Amino acid sequence: MERGSLLNKRYRIVEVLGQGGMAAVYRAIDENLGVEVAVKENLFTTEEYARQFRLEATILASMRQPNLPRVSDHFVIEQQGQYLVMDYIEGEDLRQRMDRLGPLPEQEVIIIGVAISDAMSYMHSRKPMILHRDIKPGNVRITPTGHIYLVDFGLAKVVQGREATNTGARAMTPGYSPPEQYGTARTDPRSDIYSLGATLYSALTDMLPEDGLARAMDQAVLTPISKHNPRVSVHIAEVIEKCLAIRPDDRFQTADELKVALLEARSTSRRRSPIELVLQPPPVTLEGRLPGADESLEGVENEQVVSDGESSDLPFENHPGERVEIPLEGAKKPKYRNRNGAWVFLAFLALLFVGGFATYRINPEWAKQAMALVIPVANSVDTPTEVNNISTGTPVLQGTITVQALLPVISPTPSLTPTVSATPTRTPNPTRTSNPSPTPIGGGIGQIAFASDRSGATEIWVMNVDGSGLHKITDIPEGACQPRWSPDGLRLVFISPCVRDINSYPGASLFIMNADGTDLLPLPSAPGGDFDPSWSPDGNQIAFTSLRNGGISGIFILNLADNTILSLVEDETQAISQPSWSPDGKMIAYINSDNRLWVMDVDGTHRRRLTIGGGDFVTNEPAWSPDGSVVVFTRMGLSDPTSSTWLMAVPYTTEGALPVEVPNSELVADVSYSYDGYWFLFKSWLTGNHDIFLMRVNGVDRHPIVSDPAYDFDPVWRPPIVTPP
Repeated sequence: MERGSLLNKRYRIVEVLGQGGMAAVYRAIDENLGVEVAVKENLFTTEEYARQFRLEATILASMRQPNLPRVSDHFVIEQQGQYLVMDYIEGEDLRQRMDRLGPLPEQEVIIIGVAISDAMSYMHSRKPMILHRDIKPGNVRITPTGHIYLVDFGLAKVVQGREATNTGARAMTPGYSPPEQYGTARTDPRSDIYSLGATLYSALTDMLPEDGLARAMDQAVLTPISKHNPRVSVHIAEVIEKCLAIRPDDRFQTADELKVALLEARSTSRRRSPIELVLQPPPVTLEGRLPGADESLEGVENEQVVSDGESSDLPFENHPGERVEIPLEGAKKPKYRNRNGAWVFLAFLALLFVGGFATYRINPEWAKQAMALVIPVANSVDTPTEVNNISTGTPVLQGTITVQALLPVISPTPSLTPTVSATPTRTPNPTRTSNPSPTPIGGGIGQIAFASDRSGATEIWVMNVDGSGLHKITDIPEGACQPRWSPDGLRLVFISPCVRDINSYPGASLFIMNADGTDLLPLPSAPGGDFDPSWSPDGNQIAFTSLRNGGISGIFILNLADNTILSLVEDETQAISQPSWSPDGKMIAYINSDNRLWVMDVDGTHRRRLTIGGGDFVTNEPAWSPDGSVVVFTRMGLSDPTSSTWLMAVPYTTEGALPVEVPNSELVADVSYSYDGYWFLFKSWLTGNHDIFLMRVNGVDRHPIVSDPAYDFDPVWRPPIVTPP
């Protein structure tokens, strides 16, 4: 069909997504409802196929499950074709994600496995039962919001009682199809379990598992996951390898069994928290893509198809947009990153630090409490040069800074009523009269705001840093979270609706209120969702993340004086998010589509990467030190068997730097610097519950402010309120 043509007096064809000898796939607009849909056209129109099409399309249309696309229509146009209309799912498929990232982190693979297990459990419990029979990376799709879908039911089989309908053919994808799918043996739910296991094997290793039929004929042996990727934990490897057993009786017998095993394979710390079936969104929305469709239909004729008197396939077994997966000898090698050089570099710098400890002029008594944090930067240490430490003016080797450089310039004995400016600035060469020591508790700044569901709905709460004075300042049934204080400490910006703590908030808007919750004011918004607010140091502007550009996250700046909005989106296909304004008001740190920390000028120019180095992790929540010399952020090492989250620090340099872990910062998120720069405020689930904690910037004296069964998150320190003279 040509672009612009109207199908069945309802579906306006927008573009051809793929076309082959037996089928074609289109992106279309449902003119009755005004929504995008995917239309699959079968060109093989015999009477028996038409009957089978109606039967199975009707059953598929009845499915309602969060990880399955919805089939909304099916019809036959005589002498033209058969058509199936379903949800159009944007995003990338799992195969593309693997091409982009290489072997995926273990926690991410578990999330995929649990989500698809849920979809399989729903399908297998239907009456009649539905088998997918084509689960593989190309048919697992991740949307721009990170939601996971199992797509493409071109090979689905409907099982009525103990018998299957008896017309059709079955197709196999070497490596992903179980042995019984090749011959005349019956396929059942354990066949889908095999295919999901093969998909997770491939995601963890970036390698195709040895073909099931070849292994059944003793022509091949399954390579253990640990041989391809030694970082994978033993427990998750055992679960996936059990899915790939040759005999169905040796596999998990139901999708629910597999789901439980995947959840139990997580680390002890992660088992304490509910799993959220959402991934880090892909950086690019792949426009014009059908669920599960490939870039083209080239090679569809190469798919292996054999006749089968037992199966009941939808009549597009050569499903468009899917090529036969690469055989064993053509499989890609894992894209491992070499980390040895980074560790040698760190060790060398640590030796430099220990050997020249006195050079850094750190007070010996205070140093007993502090673990020296050495931060390697991009400059080579082979030819060190002397530069001034930004906090002390002391000559140091370029390439290292210590934990002292994380601290802003303050008076040696801070008072409980701070007199520092509400807008800290960088002081290149301050004069110290004595060695500083940390203030007793959090800089003496009296209050914090945070989000909590302790009242039933997620609301904004305020309390003192010692845990006293707890009170709720919002009463919004739809929920509120992400509070951010204005620089003068008199107002809060936040987002609503907010049901729970997640990375992205579709449909949310920004609101401003006074510190006591009065004078609630909605800020200008647009369809999509606005969140991640960050005040400019002068309090006149707010940077925020928005999904207003077709669901792809971008950064915008709202001018509070005239409500004008400046877009900092440079490429509408590249996701950027989580803006954090520098203390001098000149730069914004943010998370780029490559999942690294970047900075740019406030007008969107001079974009450069702040963190260098590789690794499989998710970067989140940048926060500047009060003097602007350091940016901290959280990092989730999804490939780490411990599945941990920890706090990283990186010095601000124009060349970029290699970040290092802040001591004692495991299971830390939502970090906020105190305004004297000596304390971190953060959320942690170290005890199994999500509570608000304090910790000195050197990792010492970590303790909860208050412990409550509720889920507490998004803590932020209230700035000192400066009284005019």
